[in-house]
Amino acid sequence: MAVTLRRFRFLKNPVADLAGASSEEFLENLGGPSCLLIDGHDTSRARAFVTLLHGNEPSGLHALRRFIAEQQQPAVNLLCVVASVHAALQKPSFSHRMLPRARDLNRCFRPPFDDEQGRLAEEILELLRLHHPEAVVDMHNTSGSGPAFGVVTHLDRQHDALISLFTRRLVVSHLNLGALMEISDVNCPTVTVEVGGRQDDEAHALAYEGLLRYATAEHVLAPEESVDWGLELFSNPIRLELQDGVTLAYGESPQPGHDVTLRSDIEHHNFGVVDASTPLGWITGDPRSLFRAIDAEGRCAVAALVRDDEGDLYPAMDMKLFMITTNAGIAQSDCLFYAVAADGAPIPATPH
Repeated sequence: MAVTLRRFRFLKNPVADLAGASSEEFLENLGGPSCLLIDGHDTSRARAFVTLLHGNEPSGLHALRRFIAEQQQPAVNLLCVVASVHAALQKPSFSHRMLPRARDLNRCFRPPFDDEQGRLAEEILELLRLHHPEAVVDMHNTSGSGPAFGVVTHLDRQHDALISLFTRRLVVSHLNLGALMEISDVNCPTVTVEVGGRQDDEAHALAYEGLLRYATAEHVLAPEESVDWGLELFSNPIRLELQDGVTLAYGESPQPGHDVTLRSDIEHHNFGVVDASTPLGWITGDPRSLFRAIDAEGRCAVAALVRDDEGDLYPAMDMKLFMITTNAGIAQSDCLFYAVAADGAPIPATPH
């Protein structure tokens, strides 16, 4: 059954004035969730660019605004979806991931679509169905500072080719969270690109340069012959999350009244190897009562990730961590970090 598109404003070949003098003015000109369709040199094909699923992740929006201000013409039709406009405009601008009490939009791309965020996600899926893009790039910022990386649901030359337009780090994740990238199939490869921290100029620059490559290249999918894109792989990461009701703080020492204190400089470990002697923070209690982690087989993996040494928190083994954040609100509602083995392979199971 067709979905009625009620939440989006539609703009065809937007003029430069729409971009405004700033990204905030650009959002105000849009007024709400928007779908911008820019004609390409080849109008028989289309690609999609999705941004601002999270209102506090502005790099993709900055890139799209510049693309429109410069009146760039893409190689093929470019369908641009700007989603969480209202959340992004909440003062201070670009500080709210979603509106208060709303679900995370990038967890809503699977049924049931029975609340406002779910219906918005359903309309985005309908937009993609109607325009039949040959590829979809969903652009995000990382929750904390760190280098760029791409995320895909499975490995093949098409996903590799798309990610290589933006970065050389590739996370292959089979987590089923309801994210947009999980719709990916052979007819429409869909990838997530995390360009770096939301306040990092380097992330904003990469977002624009990557969008320009994606939009203006004659071909963005891989040729039939095999190509080595030189990607560094991170396979099947495990998320470390807080159990419900656990309190979290960041600091240079254990913070009174909190169950978990992570070191305030923990972001510095993003995509670096930490060994089993690297201090991560402090805890009060059994790690399994404080944390939640599930491996690909559905088993508890807390003991495979972290260990307690008289209240000091350490990695359970040598590993690589990424998507580390020092934003307690995001850490509590989403996760503390993702982890793979030091060589990028999945974390081995802990014997039970």
